Amino acid sequence: MTTSSKNITKTDKVIYWVTTGIFVAFDSVLPALTFNAKMAIDAIHNLGFPDYFRIEVTIGKILGGILLIFPFIPARFKEWAYVGFGISLISAVVADGVVLGAGEAIFPAVVFAILLVSYLYYHKIND
Repeated sequence: MTTSSKNITKTDKVIYWVTTGIFVAFDSVLPALTFNAKMAIDAIHNLGFPDYFRIEVTIGKILGGILLIFPFIPARFKEWAYVGFGISLISAVVADGVVLGAGEAIFPAVVFAILLVSYLYYHKIND
């Protein structure tokens, strides 16, 4: 099936790349650059997680960001990256909401929404 017969527009591709880029910047690159900052360490401790969890999650986010951003990565790997990020963000919404209050769960919920748009448009332009 050709691209034109699937009704994929340039706008669809732009939405996919913009949401994917924003998502990877906020949930992969930013954690990679700040995981060792005092604020990140304190945040993990305040949520009751052990310190090794911060490192483990950061490694997963870096690997997942690489899988999402490079177009030559096979679809199955991208799917698992989307699943991993989804689980991570849903867990962040729950943890932030329970420990810090509902207002603190808004940011991971917004990032999850961006991930969802990226995922939907990934399938729209690649199925």
